[in-house]
Amino acid sequence: MGVISDGQRDLLLVLAARLVPEAAQLPHAGQLAMLALIDEALAGRPPGMQRQFGLFLRVLRWAPVARYGRRLDRLTPQQQDSALRWFQDCPVQIIRSGFWGVRTLVMMGYYGRPEAGASIGYHPSADGNAVLHARSRR
Repeated sequence: MGVISDGQRDLLLVLAARLVPEAAQLPHAGQLAMLALIDEALAGRPPGMQRQFGLFLRVLRWAPVARYGRRLDRLTPQQQDSALRWFQDCPVQIIRSGFWGVRTLVMMGYYGRPEAGASIGYHPSADGNAVLHARSRR
């Protein structure tokens, strides 16, 4: 792994289990594949964006202390869901946007694995732009 730290990986696995319940059943190799996709996506981003991602993960981890007295990864699953719903629907746009950014990365990491894509009938074309151009000429 390159961009995400061990602590961030642990939190991402907690988040994945709440955001994509099937992710909780992933074997270790599947977890590593999911995290590698997230890491690869972040590696292509500017350093400032990588820092923002790390900072927002810290916010996700520690903000629930104000309500529950424990950080996110130490809460019960029901409390984690409640805390994540708050982030998802937060009236403060930057917090809501950060949550949706992390959620998008988790979804990409889970469903971007070839075996997950096949399980939902997703068979991407390696030449997707050619398909789009052909459709636009019709």
